[in-house]
Amino acid sequence: MRLLHTMLRVGNLEESLKFYCDVLGMKLIRKKEYPGGKFTLAFVGYGEEKDNTVLELTYNWGVDNYDIGDAYGHIAIGVDDIYTTCETIKKLGGKVVREPGPMKHGSTVIAFVQDPNGYKVELIQTSN
Repeated sequence: MRLLHTMLRVGNLEESLKFYCDVLGMKLIRKKEYPGGKFTLAFVGYGEEKDNTVLELTYNWGVDNYDIGDAYGHIAIGVDDIYTTCETIKKLGGKVVREPGPMKHGSTVIAFVQDPNGYKVELIQTSN
């Protein structure tokens, strides 16, 4: 068994694709419209689905806003240089909501960015 994908409902698919692809550097792997169900699925990630866990962005036609709720936490992405990554994200119009630095009660360097729908994405420094 392996983890295949995480699904996020998005209010504006094009805006979300721009964030995940242009700002976070993911690639659009596949996208399909389901007219009978009035929804579109777009899968994005850093590699092919056969080898990597990806994000499924679900756009329900005509729904432009969701309550995230208090059960959702975040997705996490490992990065080599968290400080440069955060500066690049800001330059590309992304929103850094927690600047890079050691996590509370620990030494792992983390930061948080927020996607256009309000979902949090944790960045974790993977190199020393």
